[in-house]
Amino acid sequence: MTRVERWEERAEWPLTAAAVLFLASYALPIAFPTASATTRTLCSVVVWTTWAIFALDYGVRLTLAERRWWFVRHNALDLAVVALPVLRPLRLVRLLALLSILNRTGARELRGKVVAYAVGGTVLILVVATLAITDAERGHRGATITDVGDGFWWAISTMATVGYGDVVPVTVTGRLVAACLMLAGIGLLGLITATLASWLVERVDEVTEVEQAATRAQVDALAAEVRALRLSLADARGALPDTEQRSGTPDSAD
Repeated sequence: MTRVERWEERAEWPLTAAAVLFLASYALPIAFPTASATTRTLCSVVVWTTWAIFALDYGVRLTLAERRWWFVRHNALDLAVVALPVLRPLRLVRLLALLSILNRTGARELRGKVVAYAVGGTVLILVVATLAITDAERGHRGATITDVGDGFWWAISTMATVGYGDVVPVTVTGRLVAACLMLAGIGLLGLITATLASWLVERVDEVTEVEQAATRAQVDALAAEVRALRLSLADARGALPDTEQRSGTPDSAD
């Protein structure tokens, strides 16, 4: 185990807790715009503290890495989490790999893991998009997204690539969030479709294998019966006198 892996193992749960705290502190002022100034200040402090924690984690891992440029190229999401705080809650998707209950429901298989990550990622992306679009749109002239309910409805219809058009973003930030959510929705839809198709193909293969196994068993049983009949005929012929065995041949006297 490398130094980076040892650090990641130790920091896994603290960073997960920081992601939970960030999500709660980020969501509270948006969901409850009438919250007191003290609550808003406390949430702001937590947001900046979690940013410092994630930045420290990235800096430590970069320092411990033997090939730093390779680390930067292969950990682009972690860098984006530090640069874009709104992505920080997506780290909670990694919790799915740590829950023991998933191991009892087939998550050890690749397909089970894909389904678990897809479901968890979908829920988190919807929550983050709802908060981000509400925060970006609320209070602007001509905005149709004024509360969390509108934001959640918009996020679901956008992620499902339906696009009713009843609520639309009017700010640049809101449209950027919409573009990211559309791409995420298309990607998740393709992932779910591919997983379902893989499952159906596997089920068809299992049925085909069962039928082939049954056919092979029947052929083997028939072959065994034929062999038994041949042995019985051979034994019967061996028990007959030589004259009876040659009874079918024409007599020379005739």
